[in-house]
Amino acid sequence: MAGAPILIAGPTASGKSALALDLARALGGAIINCDSMQIYQGLRILTARPSEAEERQAPHLLYGVLPPSERCSAGRYGELAAEAIETCAAKGWRAIFVGGTGLYFKALTEGLSAIPPVPAKIRADANERLAEAGLAGLYADLMARDPETAKGLRASDAQRVQRAWEVREASGRGLADWQREPKRPLIFGPWHGLVLAPERDWLYARCDARFAQMAATGGLDEVAALMAKNLDPSLPAMKALGVRELAAVVRGTLHKADAMAQAQMLTRRYAKRQLTWMRNQMADWARLDPEAGELTSAALDLIGQ
Repeated sequence: MAGAPILIAGPTASGKSALALDLARALGGAIINCDSMQIYQGLRILTARPSEAEERQAPHLLYGVLPPSERCSAGRYGELAAEAIETCAAKGWRAIFVGGTGLYFKALTEGLSAIPPVPAKIRADANERLAEAGLAGLYADLMARDPETAKGLRASDAQRVQRAWEVREASGRGLADWQREPKRPLIFGPWHGLVLAPERDWLYARCDARFAQMAATGGLDEVAALMAKNLDPSLPAMKALGVRELAAVVRGTLHKADAMAQAQMLTRRYAKRQLTWMRNQMADWARLDPEAGELTSAALDLIGQ
C-alpha cells in the first residue's frame, strides 16, 4: 500500500468528503466509506454520498454496495473494509477512510469482538417485543437480564438497546461480556487520524443549508422510491436522517416546510452527538478546523504526505 492509511472523521456536513477527494487526488489514494448510511444503495442525496462525477475523480470503495433491505452491522462492515484494504494494497492505492460512524473507525483501529450473528427469528422477536412493550419495556427487560450492558446504554437509544437485547437472547451472553474479549484491528502499523472539529454554530448552519438543498434536489424522489420497496421500517436505511420526515410529505401527512424543520433539527442533534463522541473517543487524533481555510494543505502538513 502506498503510504500509511489516512482516517478522516468528522460530524455530518463538516466537509469530510471534499477533503478526502483532495487528498486522494494529491496522493494517489482510494476513498473508503466509513459511514453507516452511505453504504446503502438508493440514498445518494439524503446521505450526502459523493456524486457520480466526484466518484470518477478517484477510486471510491464501499459506497452504495448493499441494498437497503440489508442490515450492515459493524462486523459486516469490518469484513467489507478488510476486502477494501486488500484491494488498495494490491493496486498500490493510499487508503483514505472517511465518514462519521465512530464504531466503524473503532473496527479499523481497535478491532471488534467476535459477537455471533443474530438469527432473523430473534430479530423478529425483538421487533415484536418492541412493538408490544415499547422501548421502555425492552430496556427494562434488558436491565433484568443483562444489567451490566443496560447500565452502559441510554434508555432512549432504541438501536443499541435492541441490539443488546438481541445479542443476549441469541448468545446467552451480555454484549458487555462479549466486548471484553481480545480484539484484532483491521489496520496494522502506523496510520494518520484526522478529525474535522468546527464550531457548532458554523456546523449547524451547514446542516440546515445542506438538508434544504437535499430536499430541493431529489431527496423526496429518493424517499418515494424507498417507500415503494415496502421495507421493514426498523431497517437502518429506513432510519437515515430525513427519511421519516420526507416519507410523511410523500404520504401527505406533513407539510414540506414542517418536515424540513424537523429533519434539520434532528440533523443538528446528530451532529452534536458526533462532535461529543469524537472529542471523547478520538482525543489523540489531529484536529482540523474547516472554517480556517486551506484545509487540504493543513492535512498534508499533518500527515507529512
